[in-house]
Amino acid sequence: MNSPDDAVICSAKGCRAAAVWVLAWNNPKLHTPERRKTWLACEEHREHLSNFLDLRGFLKDVVTLAEWEARPSS
Repeated sequence: MNSPDDAVICSAKGCRAAAVWVLAWNNPKLHTPERRKTWLACEEHREHLSNFLDLRGFLKDVVTLAEWEARPSS
């Protein structure tokens, strides 16, 4: 069983809400094309964090946390 310390929280500054979304991103100046970094987002911050990454050309995918966790490991 998961403890409160295992809670997955939003990546937005100061937010302590449970994460629902995974924002997969990549900075092409720093990372190989297949590399994916992730930010986590609650419902309230998904759009803001997605826009931040998308404006910079970094955003690659937005999926629910459940979908992300169900993906096979590479």
